[in-house]
Amino acid sequence: MTLEEIFIAPLQYEFMREAIFAAILAGLTSGVVGAFVVVRGMSFFGDALAHSILPGVAIAYIYGTGASALPILSSIANEDVRLFIGGLSAGIFSAVLINWLTQKNRLKEDTAIGIIFVAMFALGIAIISTDPRAYQRDLTHILFGDIFGITESDLWIMIISTVVVIGTIILFFKELLVVSFDSGLAHALKLPSGGLQLLLLILVAVTIVANLQAVGVVLMLAMLITPAATAQLMTHRLHTMAMLSALIASICGVLGIYVAWHLHIAAAPAIVLVVTTLFAITFGITAFRKRVWHH
Repeated sequence: MTLEEIFIAPLQYEFMREAIFAAILAGLTSGVVGAFVVVRGMSFFGDALAHSILPGVAIAYIYGTGASALPILSSIANEDVRLFIGGLSAGIFSAVLINWLTQKNRLKEDTAIGIIFVAMFALGIAIISTDPRAYQRDLTHILFGDIFGITESDLWIMIISTVVVIGTIILFFKELLVVSFDSGLAHALKLPSGGLQLLLLILVAVTIVANLQAVGVVLMLAMLITPAATAQLMTHRLHTMAMLSALIASICGVLGIYVAWHLHIAAAPAIVLVVTTLFAITFGITAFRKRVWHH
């Protein structure tokens, strides 16, 4: 196959162009937010929050239309917007609850996360199971996404979320940097550490929900963690790491779509496998260079 057949020919299809644009947007937000998740050791929280949005998405989907529709949901005509609002509400609720439980040493962070994660995920599956027709099909769609089925409203949600998330991080970058690396200095500067922590958790929630259609709940964690972990092997400066992570996530997202297209496999797992392969190569090169320098 020629390079034109590999990279150019698929672009004649509109859904392919939209999928690539969605992958770039997902990569930008996931990469930037993921840098903070990795340096703060919040990987487990990211996993928990990705699963904790399920009840909100399920309620918005099942009770958004029809005879059993809730008035507050049925007033929102666009289904994608309903799913976004439902998932974001559940995500913010989970983030606030975990943040409250871990304040003043009420519970250890991993314990609180584990409790909320399992309870919310189970609640989401229970809600979906109330509609037997939707159970298998919709649960699979929510968990694993469908980037080739991205809609215009999905893209607008992703665009707006990307602007809001990255804009907020740029605005509060110095404060988030201090809180992430030096809690003592943050206290001396009288920075609202608790508020900044909650802000970061909410940004993680927005990122996950906005990219739900692209990669789904289960694979979202890989997009948050793996590009940032790869970037961390290349640099120890947070702003450089965030930019590298966004670049890696976006490029791997696009490459993953091409892999899925040519191998006829699901797009989300293909994207994750591409970014994981890059991490493995980078890790191997880094380890080899350290060994050579050591000797």
